[in-house]
Amino acid sequence: MSSFEEEEYAICMKCGGACCIGAHTPLTGEQRRVIEEMLGTDHCFEYAGYMRLKCYEDGRCILLDQGRCRVNSHKPETCLAGPFTFGVRDGVIDIFLKKKSICPLVAYLESNRKAYEEQFALAVRSIRRLVSRLSDAEIGVINTIDEPETEKVAEIPHPAREME
Repeated sequence: MSSFEEEEYAICMKCGGACCIGAHTPLTGEQRRVIEEMLGTDHCFEYAGYMRLKCYEDGRCILLDQGRCRVNSHKPETCLAGPFTFGVRDGVIDIFLKKKSICPLVAYLESNRKAYEEQFALAVRSIRRLVSRLSDAEIGVINTIDEPETEKVAEIPHPAREME
């Protein structure tokens, strides 16, 4: 783990998973299989226009346990993207950064350019991978999810569809 990753991990551990509240993380078929294999169960998933992780009644992601992700070493793409999120339109992926008020990691990234660039690059790779494996219908549903307190930071080309 690099020093940036260690610092980011420490910040996330102090937060306890605020980004995991109401996340309904989208999953590719491959990611679902990995998580199912790790946990030995398929009770963590639901379909609501796209395959996603379930949340408890209080909004916590079903994988959140005492402020930690139960599949931390194999997090889904949007979780790896960290405080970056996305929307898709007209062959473009808009990349958004959450505001400091909802993610303490943002303050660290804004104060450390190299860490920001590394996390941004990871986010772009993860988001491209996810988007390339979702159908237009799934992306359409995901695009309807309100993501308040974000700021657009980039536009990237929509990747070609990949087969899983």
